[in-house]
Amino acid sequence: MSGVNPTDWQARSGAGHPKRFSEITPHLDGAGTIDAVGEGVDQGRVGERVWLFMAAAGRPTGTAAEFTVVPAEQAVPLPDEVGFDVGAALGVPALTAHRALTVAEDGPRRLSPGALDGKVVLAAGGAGAVGHAVIQLARWAGATVVTTVSSPEKARLATAAGAHHVVDYREGDPAAEIRGIAPDGVDIVAEVDLGTNLALDLAVLRTRGTISTYANDGGRPVELDVLQNMVLNTRFQFLVLFTAGPEARAAAVQDVTAAVRDGALPVGENHGLPLIRFPLARTADAHRAVESHAVGKVLVDVTS
Repeated sequence: MSGVNPTDWQARSGAGHPKRFSEITPHLDGAGTIDAVGEGVDQGRVGERVWLFMAAAGRPTGTAAEFTVVPAEQAVPLPDEVGFDVGAALGVPALTAHRALTVAEDGPRRLSPGALDGKVVLAAGGAGAVGHAVIQLARWAGATVVTTVSSPEKARLATAAGAHHVVDYREGDPAAEIRGIAPDGVDIVAEVDLGTNLALDLAVLRTRGTISTYANDGGRPVELDVLQNMVLNTRFQFLVLFTAGPEARAAAVQDVTAAVRDGALPVGENHGLPLIRFPLARTADAHRAVESHAVGKVLVDVTS
């Protein structure tokens, strides 16, 4: 099973990602069974069920194929009771969500049950793949989770994902509604569209709070009121998985794996992340679905 992310179609098209190879097999994330191992890798891993991340990062062979080759540490054991659809949906979204939740000045660097006790997390765009993972991981770690959405249908999905509070940012006074939930302010904002949401983020952020930005989906320029952010002691953390560093990625892999074992990262309509499936021959259609902002997780079944 192969998972499709926005960065996959961007890398294919060259949008913000310079092409390094004349031809690639796309996709960073996936799940499957180890067929063979290279020199120095435990032969006992053959037949092991695994989830993959960053398969096509810096190499031309990703997961949109029946077979792919990745470094051993990027093939992570997947519990027998966990489906390949869950495994293929981890990767970029889950590891990015972990990074977003572990960069606060006075917050934890690792996630586990209780690590975010007493914290309030705002997941911007809780119906998206990363927002969904933020909700699930933050709740697993003990945070009070608030999310913003743009429609009743997305509100239903965010609630199914586990958000304690769902706010439609297009209705009423979302800042007042969030402040009513968190009078002292939000500790961490996991932000998908900084240019659009910055004013709301700052209106609800507590002093010394953190805005973790992993995208700017609306493409709007970001303008900062320097004095306002000085007074707030705002911490802005811009993040992308590829340059987060090996230690941060390794910690994220370990914690996400623990959350998976605890059953904290389910996918599917009933868990707030509809699955949109395509056979391998329709990978181009899968890319079009992601590029057009389909709600849910797009998967490619490499066996069909």
